[in-house]
Amino acid sequence: MEELRIRVLAGVFVVAGILSWAGARLWNSIGSLPSVPLAAPVVLALIAVILLATALSLRTRLKAQRERVQGAKGVDPMMAARAVVFGQASALVAALVAGMYGGMGVFLLEYLDVPARRDQAFYAGFSVVAGIAVIAAAIFLERVCKLPEDDDEDTPGAAPAV
Repeated sequence: MEELRIRVLAGVFVVAGILSWAGARLWNSIGSLPSVPLAAPVVLALIAVILLATALSLRTRLKAQRERVQGAKGVDPMMAARAVVFGQASALVAALVAGMYGGMGVFLLEYLDVPARRDQAFYAGFSVVAGIAVIAAAIFLERVCKLPEDDDEDTPGAAPAV
């Protein structure tokens, strides 16, 4: 499984933001721009909290397992792998959604004197912040579940195990 790459996430964020900004300008010139739902930052923040809680729980269990604490509950490798995959998928979707709402929020900055548009701009800004929190929590979860490097197999020129 490959690690999350910040450049890929940033690229998704920027491309989604630019396309969203252009789409918002076009949509607004044709008709009424759809609103940013209040649930968007709430759902993203909830996903970030779930990812962070999972990472903290796994970190505690892995630490207890490494220190051979009596009665420590072990970590199922498949459960850890599923958590990492959920984190990676969440980070990619959060980058896309945060970019989309970021582009819409930049467009809405022109209309801050209209109360309804100002509220939409705040919701979009909170969505971007919550999306970044999801990405940070996913990266933390990935780091917690990372396996230590095996020096014997990865070292160039090392004799193969027989």
